[in-house]
Amino acid sequence: LSLIIGFNTLQIVIASFFKGSHKCLAQEVEETMKRIQSHKGVVGTIVVNAEGIPIKSTLDNTTTVQYAGLISQLSDKARSVVRDLDPTNDLTFLRIRSKKHEIMVAPDKEFILIVVQNPVD
Repeated sequence: LSLIIGFNTLQIVIASFFKGSHKCLAQEVEETMKRIQSHKGVVGTIVVNAEGIPIKSTLDNTTTVQYAGLISQLSDKARSVVRDLDPTNDLTFLRIRSKKHEIMVAPDKEFILIVVQNPVD
């Protein structure tokens, strides 16, 4: 139950990141990333532009570039699958859980927010 509550809270924070993202100031982005980063188990956050280029990250450069490129491609593919199944639908959130990490992806028109956290059992 705590995993669900924690995940839902983090998902709400991530969703709020994109409200008015076109008018989002650098300071607001910084504050939002700090708020996400403060959640228990969060390893790092990355903001990626539409071309898959990381524009803000709390992770080291090598990890950031790797996650940005791969998750951006995966997000594009997942969005295509959702649209192929129903052309009126769109991908709003993607959650990937592995043995080592949980990756939450919130795609938007111009940006993708990626949050990497340690899974909680």
